[in-house]
Amino acid sequence: MSDSTIGICLLGCGTVGGGVVKVLREQHDLLLRRTGIDFQLRHVVVKSKDEYPANAAELPMSTEATPAIDDPASQIIVELIGGTGVAGQFVERALKLGRPVVTANKALLAVRGPELFALARQNNTCIAFEASAGGGIPIIDALMRGLVANRVDALLGIVNGTCNFILTKMTQNGWGYDQALKEAQRLGFAEANPAMDVSGRDAAQKLAILAGLAFNCRVREEDIHLEGIDKLDATDLTFACQFGYVIKLLAIAERRENDRISLRVHPTLVHKDDLLADVSGSFNAISFYGHALGHALFYGRGAGQMPTASAVVSDIIGVAIGTTPLQFKHLNVFPDKVDPVKVLPFDELQSRYYIRLTAKDQPGVLAQVTAALGRHWISLSAIHQPESDANGSVPVVITTHLANEGAMQSALKEIDSLPTISAPTVCIRIIDQPKEFGNK
Repeated sequence: MSDSTIGICLLGCGTVGGGVVKVLREQHDLLLRRTGIDFQLRHVVVKSKDEYPANAAELPMSTEATPAIDDPASQIIVELIGGTGVAGQFVERALKLGRPVVTANKALLAVRGPELFALARQNNTCIAFEASAGGGIPIIDALMRGLVANRVDALLGIVNGTCNFILTKMTQNGWGYDQALKEAQRLGFAEANPAMDVSGRDAAQKLAILAGLAFNCRVREEDIHLEGIDKLDATDLTFACQFGYVIKLLAIAERRENDRISLRVHPTLVHKDDLLADVSGSFNAISFYGHALGHALFYGRGAGQMPTASAVVSDIIGVAIGTTPLQFKHLNVFPDKVDPVKVLPFDELQSRYYIRLTAKDQPGVLAQVTAALGRHWISLSAIHQPESDANGSVPVVITTHLANEGAMQSALKEIDSLPTISAPTVCIRIIDQPKEFGNK
């Protein structure tokens, strides 16, 4: 776009939308000096007048999205409604009109990405989506520009601030999951219904977007093995600490043999020497491993009004000055231009493991457990057995060397069938610290 004035149609004015309004209005002169463009809010659309913000009298408010999208003065459409319903309809309408779309809607891109990107291309326009993963961290821009020369070996990190806040409170305060969740909800870090976050789905949708860009492939949410944090016991966070680890919910994409990609979201033991272990509260951090760069860590606020608004406005500027349309036209990294990912089946994963079993305090129990693991070629690296409780049960914590996921699951079934095991065995994967930190 070359016009000195660019009209913005904002669909949705909740938390993030309010932040976008704030940036565009309060930093208007700064943006004009930096870009030479006068960004003007032409429409701010919400579902009903009940959703009007406190400063609605100062804004071009509306409850009618269609005429706002159709208005020729709406040169960039910003979708901050969320979900895959009406948001998808509005985005589709904008693209058919040839209007560029800026969105933070990870769910919509994860579900309908290939279709919508193809529609944008058919109508000679583009989609910008920096705010869809990582909040204010410019990881998408980095993958498409600063890191584009790298053959990516791994992309992994903490991409859900709600889960990271909960796990931080459980680790630092010794709280149980329910108490930590209530605190997250009280402070506004968790929704009243936190299922999308604590189940790991939010992280999986973000990983689908990031892994697709990093590995030049089309990744669906269904391609990703998913485990949340809602079943975690504070006991395991305590034991992890004793072994020199913390537990984080990690989103992991790794290149394996034959260029197959391991895609997974699950609680993970991270060594305390790993930089990811120090990421606390609602912050996000994403580790990138490229053949040329090596390791880089992107750290910052992964959610919140102003950090996410920062990413949205950066996309608006990218569209307006023409860099985003050029990237969209020339880079073959978008889901409509790449082949489906070659997924490494989850049972072929090679990992180290933390195992906690609850056993009756009887002679020979440990021998039975180690024999079961040995039959599946699982080698042990450490064993910890505290005193038994009043009920005669004792927790036994084991860490393993590198083992096969399928073999581990078979071994766990065998262990849990033993009459001396009184509760289902807990199994959490361990990620090795990056090579860069191995020789401190």
